[in-house]
Amino acid sequence: MTNITGGEAVYRVLKANGIDTVFGLLGGSMLELYDAMYKGGQVAYVGARDERAAGHMADAWARMTGKPGVVLGAQAGPGVVNIVTAVAEAQLAYSPMVVIAGAITRADQHKDTFQEVDQVALFAPISKRSVMVSDPSRLAPMLEDAIRLANSGRRGPVVLHVPRDLFAAEVPAIDPTPVNIARPGPAAPDDVAAMAELLSSAKRPVIFAGGGFKWGRGRKALTALAEALEVPVVASTGHADVMRHGHPWFAGQAGPRGNHVASRLTKEADVIVVLGARLGFNSTFHSNEYVGSETRIAQVDVEGSAVGRYFPAEIAAQGDARLTAEALMDAASKPDCGPWRDAFRADMDSLRTERAKEAAIETLPMHPRRALGELRDALPENAIVTLDTGNTCLQAADRLAHYEPLSLITPLDFGLVGFGLSAAIGAKAAAPHRPVVAVMGDGAVGYTMIEIQTAISHDLPIVIVVLDNEAWGAEKAYQQEFYGGRLLGAEIKSPRFDKFAELCGGKGIWVDGPGELGPVLHEATSSGKTIVIQARIDPGALMPLRKDLFKAPQDGSKARPPGALS
Repeated sequence: MTNITGGEAVYRVLKANGIDTVFGLLGGSMLELYDAMYKGGQVAYVGARDERAAGHMADAWARMTGKPGVVLGAQAGPGVVNIVTAVAEAQLAYSPMVVIAGAITRADQHKDTFQEVDQVALFAPISKRSVMVSDPSRLAPMLEDAIRLANSGRRGPVVLHVPRDLFAAEVPAIDPTPVNIARPGPAAPDDVAAMAELLSSAKRPVIFAGGGFKWGRGRKALTALAEALEVPVVASTGHADVMRHGHPWFAGQAGPRGNHVASRLTKEADVIVVLGARLGFNSTFHSNEYVGSETRIAQVDVEGSAVGRYFPAEIAAQGDARLTAEALMDAASKPDCGPWRDAFRADMDSLRTERAKEAAIETLPMHPRRALGELRDALPENAIVTLDTGNTCLQAADRLAHYEPLSLITPLDFGLVGFGLSAAIGAKAAAPHRPVVAVMGDGAVGYTMIEIQTAISHDLPIVIVVLDNEAWGAEKAYQQEFYGGRLLGAEIKSPRFDKFAELCGGKGIWVDGPGELGPVLHEATSSGKTIVIQARIDPGALMPLRKDLFKAPQDGSKARPPGALS
């Protein structure tokens, strides 16, 4: 029987499972795998400049393709440890990822060897599984199991630690087939019938839609359900692309990071049908300020333990969001709630007027909401937008426009800064035909600015919009609001990122004031080049997101500037 190396076996498993792109940073722990990819030529490699960035690229690639994103932690010890942040991000985003993590050779383990660290224990709390491969014959089967586990049930990251010598070891040649992954069906028929009855009899109904519709490719089913029942739909945080922007039954993102119309709907509803969402902290703050205390809730999630965890669910069911929506289409009838519908339409008209006024603010420096309005109007309908966390990006989450399915990628519950640029590269690798725009603050870009070079080197053109207020905006807002304006560490001075892009071989554009950002974004997204647009925005226009964490200034001082947002 012909033998192959462990590295070749890994390559064959990846290829068989349709994983045509992997991300990583070259190291000495798995050169046989790199050699197999080079010779095989059917798995593309995107080499990042930092392992954390490679992980975010894989995360975004997974969200766009529905397949596990694969990261090569090709250097045991420090290289693998650098991936921790990306794995934690994927864990809290329920994003399928497989980390193939190099480890020191088996003969050198437990001897305080150079670069030795307990990698298995390090990743165990932040992944679905962290496991060491100990036998070369088990390498391919355990990789297949990692792919299966990452994409099963509630998705998430799996870390497979592979000693250096296993990649070089000879194993019998394999001809693997794709891993079969079982997915749940709709909620049980009795639960669907009960939900349909509850929804049909409601006077103030709302459908609360989450990421389950994105993973299940369920936008058509959700839209059809909303149109048939004429019931408003709100999106959970980070999933404002579950329906098309501007759809007459779509209210946008609800909760503390959403808009006041969607938030009023969830607070005042008598019935909320929650599909593919957890009603988690980012969407509700676990507070009756966002979900009414008397609201009757029917909830469906792929993970049964999430149902009813934060708010009591009168009907609790486990199932797929898309398939459950399709079942509800057949079971539910249009509720008699004319006044509720009329009020919703009027509120949405008012919100559109409000947003239009924001987009016309003429102050200099440019108000961030003017900047977001210009971006909203200029984004192509097929654009993919990636965001970071931060003061401006939290405002952006519900203020941009998302038209096609799978158009918004955000850090979700981990809330890390520095995600957007790397995620944009991963999204572009997954959808090369679509323009990809990363909207970030100036602090966030500093984390991963070198990855601009990665985008250019691998011919993955993206547009990075830097909204520069010379601050760590979220913390500055709190220091202004609650600490008498005593600023320490909040103000930063960044380099000209637009000039840095040019040094890397891309293009840079500086924007000074209102009216300039929209046209240059329109030009940039059709250029086929990696472009950084750096726009100066008002450093005083900040929005303290949470006011429950801090006490008012004890000395009576208040140094919040006139441009600050409420």
